[in-house]
Amino acid sequence: MAFNKKNWRIYSAFIILSGVLIYIDRITKIWAKEHLMGQPSRSYWGDTFRFTYIENSGAFFGMGADIPQPFNLILLSIIPLLLLLALVIYLFLNIRRVATVDIIALSLIFSGGLGNIIDRVLYDTRVTDFMIMGVANIHTGIFNVADMYVTAGVLIFLILGNKGNKATA
Repeated sequence: MAFNKKNWRIYSAFIILSGVLIYIDRITKIWAKEHLMGQPSRSYWGDTFRFTYIENSGAFFGMGADIPQPFNLILLSIIPLLLLLALVIYLFLNIRRVATVDIIALSLIFSGGLGNIIDRVLYDTRVTDFMIMGVANIHTGIFNVADMYVTAGVLIFLILGNKGNKATA
């Protein structure tokens, strides 16, 4: 791993972007707790967008919510944290070969994953979810800003990633 000035700028950009994204996620979850908890759902634009507060102790669509402790903690917090650390190590070890678009995608994935892990640590394995989108009778599951980051990061990586990878210098 080369620690030259250019690499430090890339490391710093990843860390700053991730920090800002995690901060935005935290602020939205705090807002949801303060303004949506215990309130009826709020619907906007003909039910295209809905605010509904829940605390999800599972993963996607609540899967794994019934897994007893300590397995829930291991499966939904510790293993994802180890995967996120592996992602950062991979990025930092391969910084010269990783394109800017991949760094942005990986920052989104890292920030979203860590944002939800922070919730699990702070709120006894529960993640704050509060948004639903849809058209007519077709709606998404309930999600949060961190989930949007992970989804956007994966889509960016799959669609645009690895197309402009830098050559090994």
